[in-house]
Amino acid sequence: MPMPDAAGVIERPEILTPAPGDPTRIEAFIPTPCVQNHAAFLLPLPGGDMGCVWFGGTQEGVPDISVHFSRLAAGADRWSPAVRLSNDPTRSEQNPLMFHAPDGKLWLLWTAQVSGNQDTAIIRRRISSDGGRNWGPIETLFGEQPGFGTFIRSPITVLDSGDWLLPIWRCTKPPAGAWTGDLDTSSVMISSDSGATWTEHAVPGSTGCVHMSIVDLRDGTLVAFYRSRWADSIHMSRSSDGGRAWSAPVPTDLPNNNSSVMAIRLADGRLAMAYNHASVADATGRRVSLYDDIGGEELAPAVPPSTGRTAFWGAPRAPMTLALSSDQGRSWPVRRNLETGDGYCMTNNSKDRLNREFSYPSLCQTPDGMLHVAYTYWRQTIKYVRIAPGWVAGEGK
Repeated sequence: MPMPDAAGVIERPEILTPAPGDPTRIEAFIPTPCVQNHAAFLLPLPGGDMGCVWFGGTQEGVPDISVHFSRLAAGADRWSPAVRLSNDPTRSEQNPLMFHAPDGKLWLLWTAQVSGNQDTAIIRRRISSDGGRNWGPIETLFGEQPGFGTFIRSPITVLDSGDWLLPIWRCTKPPAGAWTGDLDTSSVMISSDSGATWTEHAVPGSTGCVHMSIVDLRDGTLVAFYRSRWADSIHMSRSSDGGRAWSAPVPTDLPNNNSSVMAIRLADGRLAMAYNHASVADATGRRVSLYDDIGGEELAPAVPPSTGRTAFWGAPRAPMTLALSSDQGRSWPVRRNLETGDGYCMTNNSKDRLNREFSYPSLCQTPDGMLHVAYTYWRQTIKYVRIAPGWVAGEGK
């Protein structure tokens, strides 16, 4: 694992290189000019390229946070220099994702919020007609709503029916004080006209369950996995009608630390999950809020009556783990850690190099069968790893 120097700066080898002691694992850090880098999203691009977007700037919630893009060209040994794709000096622009539409156009979506107030978040969009080399104008896809913001993290799923499913969550402001995450709920936005119009379909009983990661099981049903604001377990729900109705989320046997998860269906039918194998049980402290180190509106000390629980911030964001399921996500017996450490995230501060989290994994599989993962490395940089699925079961040790 790359080690920090005396000043806490991580060495960033940007050339694709076998991991020390594990030649089956290829890795690199993606070039970035930013102090803080977080929430990577990977997508295979036309011609065998790989694209990655993430948000970077000074610190999450600060208005210099913008979306950045890098490309790993087919056959190349390093990622391209970062290109900034958003630049709103009044909002923190976060959680980008890309979507390769059936008509060949590449969509870029991201959130934009005022300071640390996720209840102000809107969704913006740019579209590229040439695989991300040039981009159209910035548009607002979902605008401001009274009392809540709209957030995204996970990719759009296209069903055989032609419907597009975009998982969102509603960041609801409590009756008093700033947004806390206590009242967040999940929904699915569905478009039957290639993104021209959308309808919202709420997930029942989803208070506290966010970052909905939808997997098409290819048998007429869908399964979704959720981050838990309570930092207890990854939750799961299912749909048998194309994502319009969902069962209420229930805990799985995998822990969650109130940080992002992502699941995909592999070519062989198994499911793969990237997540932090940690929960509130591993916490040694608790943060007041996600944005307690940038200031802003005061928090109210009320407990939401609908849940009796408050969002837990500060559970360690490590290890970074991959897991495999052969029973449609009901159990995950095959697991292996990509990174280990103390996962310290009692602050988001990257300027002073205080954060030590591995988090927000993005996961995809290419036609050659390889798994590609990108994730936050200490909020200083984005790490990229390429492995075969067999690596998770211990091959390459």
